[in-house]
Amino acid sequence: MNATTEFIEPIGAAELDADNRALRAQLTLYGRDLNKTVRSLGGSIERLEKAHHQALLSLARAAEFKDGDTGEHILRIGVMSERLGMLFGLDHTYCELLRLAAPMHDVGKIGIPDAILKKPGKLSSSEWEEMRRHPEYGARILKGSGVALFDLAAEIALHHHEKFDGSGYPQGLSGTDIPISGRLVALIDFFDALTMKRCYRDAFSDDEALRLVEQESGKHFDPELVVLLLANAEQFIELREQINNSNGKASECS
Repeated sequence: MNATTEFIEPIGAAELDADNRALRAQLTLYGRDLNKTVRSLGGSIERLEKAHHQALLSLARAAEFKDGDTGEHILRIGVMSERLGMLFGLDHTYCELLRLAAPMHDVGKIGIPDAILKKPGKLSSSEWEEMRRHPEYGARILKGSGVALFDLAAEIALHHHEKFDGSGYPQGLSGTDIPISGRLVALIDFFDALTMKRCYRDAFSDDEALRLVEQESGKHFDPELVVLLLANAEQFIELREQINNSNGKASECS
């Protein structure tokens, strides 16, 4: 028997088995503690995400009070933007974020004076110049948090008035240089706004609104997105009506 064998021989099978049982028991305790920590952290993350969403909704409602849009409008923008994003083949998680972020598109109107925002007549050139700053105001309000939801909302706020042919604002981007979020929300906002009754005009019929959307294909809007909206128009109309019916359609003139 060599020295090495003599050294390890006193550690018998019973002792090793006891050590293994103790190790397994300790690992089990660690596992339970880890599960508790993960569950607790998961709940904290969920609460934080809800808080982020609620903060954005509060901002959207503040802009809504300024601009006279209804709560149903901002809900429809989110839900229909999500659906169009999914039809376009975007990642499911991204589309969920899009639903939550899209209602913030006009939050920058908080920074526009009421004398301009609610002026009944035509805006002067200087007033129009100020009005065109609301995308930048919105981006400034929302950006810089490092939170994905706020970052996407800032991107939408900045780019939802860009046009596919480059004639939009504030940056004059064109084509696919405009982030997909901005291209999606621009189209959905246009369609939904046309079918809303306003104090100064009646709502356009769905057929008329879709015809106007088609006219702007390649000019105001991404042609691929227009094709998807037109091909799936019944889905979007149904989504709109579901939201109106579930929330109780408010009068835009109230």
